[in-house]
Formats: sequence, structure tokens, C-alpha cells
Amino acid sequence: MSADNIKGLVLAISSSFFIGSSFIVKKKGLKKAGSGSGLRAGAGGYSYLLEPLWWAGMVTMIVGEIANFAAYAFAPAILVTPLGALSIIISAILAHMILGERLHIFGIIGCVLCIVGSTIIVLHAPQEREIENVQELWDLATEPGFLLYGTMVVAAVVIIIVYFLPKYGQTHIIAYVGVCSLVGSIGVMSVRALGIALKLTFGGTNQLVYPQTWAFAVIVATCLLTQVNYLNKALDTFNSSVVSPIYYVMFTTLTIVASVIMFKDWNGQYATQIVTELGGFVTILSGTFLLHKTKDLNEVSSPSFAFRNPKYEEADGINLESIPLKRQESMR
Repeated sequence: MSADNIKGLVLAISSSFFIGSSFIVKKKGLKKAGSGSGLRAGAGGYSYLLEPLWWAGMVTMIVGEIANFAAYAFAPAILVTPLGALSIIISAILAHMILGERLHIFGIIGCVLCIVGSTIIVLHAPQEREIENVQELWDLATEPGFLLYGTMVVAAVVIIIVYFLPKYGQTHIIAYVGVCSLVGSIGVMSVRALGIALKLTFGGTNQLVYPQTWAFAVIVATCLLTQVNYLNKALDTFNSSVVSPIYYVMFTTLTIVASVIMFKDWNGQYATQIVTELGGFVTILSGTFLLHKTKDLNEVSSPSFAFRNPKYEEADGINLESIPLKRQESMR
């Protein structure tokens, strides 16, 4: 593994610890804000912006994203992005300890699979592609293949926001998470491009004089704001132990696809290396699937196995915090 890949690896692992923690802190902030008189984020409110605990989680996430941003400047997305599985493990453990969302035995196995899959990908990841200037990055971003992908992403996001979210946003987690993941895959490509441009600038070759650098910066800001908005809605509406793995699976899959199209990460690798990397990724997906199934098992099992927190239980023993708002209203 090259020195740049090692730097990217260390930054990616640090990022996962911060981001995994931020999910829990923001969730507590959203709960606290929703318990007041303000409109909940899941119902379109923004009262959480006045909640210090939510901002603490936001700062934690920003620190993690900065570390993640730096990681993309040194290592390819196919190495950095799957390591986000570590944030799922951190989030699941803290949710168990702080939010009372108890972890099933299959969830523990899922965490182990995530670690194994991440290790496989780290050991077989491709080397970072040598980029000399931001114009080269812009040429990669404007090739027909990636332009087609970007057009499809924008169209899908618009359809989900306009048609699916008003109807299914409160009952189907895939709507919110889909927007975050689709937008995020484009955002990561821009983050990587901007990170490389800044690395070249700090290395003595100023890239800030090129408009392409600022174009990438605008795309990064737009994607980040969109992700934060819809991720807040997802966290406020659904169980955080479900949001984290589903978001990770969709986001990672789409990001790897986008990176392979734009940066051609697999060029120069042997078929066995690519298959091994895919095997590691499938192992991670299996782990996140088990974490997701943990939630399903807990909803129908006895109290000793459930994601329950006595602090939030109703008299009938149902944990309303883990149920979408519309279902809560129908139950009442």
C-alpha cells in the first residue's frame, strides 16, 4: 500500500468514529427539539436548529466529513467509502448504550462482517490515480459516461422529491435515504476532485485560479446541504439503527459506481483483485443487512430482544419512537 493510501486510510477511519457518534448526538437533539412545541423535522419543521445538542452533533459530523474530505484527496473512493461501515458499528453501539436501541445477536454478527469486509477492501484497494491539474479532473467529469450518470441522478432525485416524498416519506425510509445517497454519490466525486485540487495547491501548484475548482466547490456545497436536510428528516422519522446501515449501503454502492465511471478506479487491476474487492463489499453488505434485519426481529419479538427504551415506552408497551409518524397516528 502506498504512503498516500495509508494517509487516506487513517483519515477515513478517524472520520468513521466522528460520523458514527454524530448520528446519535443529532438523534438526541432531534428528540429533544421534537418534545417541545416546535414542529418535528420529520413533519417538515426546523425547530432543531435552536437545539444546542443537535448543533453539537452537527459539529461532530462536520469534523468527520472534513477528515473524510481529506481522505479522498489521498486515496480512491473504492478504498475510502466502504470504510464508512465502521461508522455503522460506532452508531449501533452508541445507540444501544445511549438511546436504548438494543442490539440483537445478528446485529453483532453484522458488525463483525462489516469489519471483515472493510479489511478485505483495504488490502486489495487500487492505487490512487495521478492527477496533475484540475482541468484533468474536469475532463473526467465531463466525459459522456459520467454526464449520463449525473443526468440520471438529477432526474431520479427530482422525481423522488416531487412525487414520492409527499406520499411515502413518512412510511418508506428508502425515499429520504435515496435522495441522500444519489446526491451523495455526485458530492463525493466533487469532494474528491476538490480535495485533489487543494492538495496540488498546497503542494505548490495553485489550482484556485481555475474556474473548475470553484465549480466543484459549488457542487460540493449544494450536495452537502441537500444531504443534511433529508438525512435529518430520515433520522427524525425512523430508527437510527435502520437509517445508518441502509444509508451506508445505498450511498457506498452508488459512490463506487460513480467513481468507477469517472475515475476508472479498476483500470490496471487484475480480475482477481476486482473480484476480491467486490467480495469484500458484498461481505459488508451482508453485515449491514443483518443490522437491518435486527430491527425487524426486535419489532416482533419479546421485550428482552427489542430496541426498547423504558423512558419512551407507552402504557401499552409499544415504543413509539421507532415507528413512523403516520403509523403512530393510526395506532392512536
